[in-house]
Amino acid sequence: MRPSGRNLSDMRPISIETGVMRHAEGSCLISCGDTKVLCSATIEEKAPPFLKGSGQGWVTAEYGMLPRATNSRNRREAAAGKQSGRTQEIQRLIGRALRAGVDRRALGERQIVIDCDVIQADGGTRCASITGGWVALRLAVNKLLKANIITTDPIMDHVAAVSCGIYAGQPIVDLDYAEDSEAGTDGNFILTGSGRLIEVQMAAEGATFSRPEMNQLLDLAEAGIAQLVAAQKAAVA
Repeated sequence: MRPSGRNLSDMRPISIETGVMRHAEGSCLISCGDTKVLCSATIEEKAPPFLKGSGQGWVTAEYGMLPRATNSRNRREAAAGKQSGRTQEIQRLIGRALRAGVDRRALGERQIVIDCDVIQADGGTRCASITGGWVALRLAVNKLLKANIITTDPIMDHVAAVSCGIYAGQPIVDLDYAEDSEAGTDGNFILTGSGRLIEVQMAAEGATFSRPEMNQLLDLAEAGIAQLVAAQKAAVA
């Protein structure tokens, strides 16, 4: 039995509330159980210098966690004077994942910055950031299309992410903190809405895992992603 009482294949309750930030071109508050992430999209009418003259745009991300997002206070990284390695790794992951679903030439020479701020953490914050970040990106691109700033939709597919792992010897989906901290194997799966793989991060945290177990986790991830994509579609409808 999972600590939450969920079945092995049960996702946490998912909700996505859009338009939560007045000034952002796209925004949402995504809740995956008790994990809550505020995602916003900002359109900048210039591409990064390394893309100047290429005709291509860019999607990038920044990630942060509020001091009391966890059960004890974390010092603000601004106060420490630098970002942690974990923060840098996560925001690069979010950017990579979202760019995989975008035709950057159709976007034109502009940049969209996705900000993901964790206001409450209970496991799976990077996955929630990717899933919610896509919604904020979709809403921002809708504004570009509506204003005829671009004429071709650059978003090729949905992008969503979910965690899976081996907990107490059983494969489970959408780990909360209690499960994540005790899992023998932990992984993050990022897929498109059509089921194409973007990135898989898998690690044996306390015990090695077999090929059949990895296949089981991928099956769970695909089913979980389908639920997340359905929530994305409902949010941006």
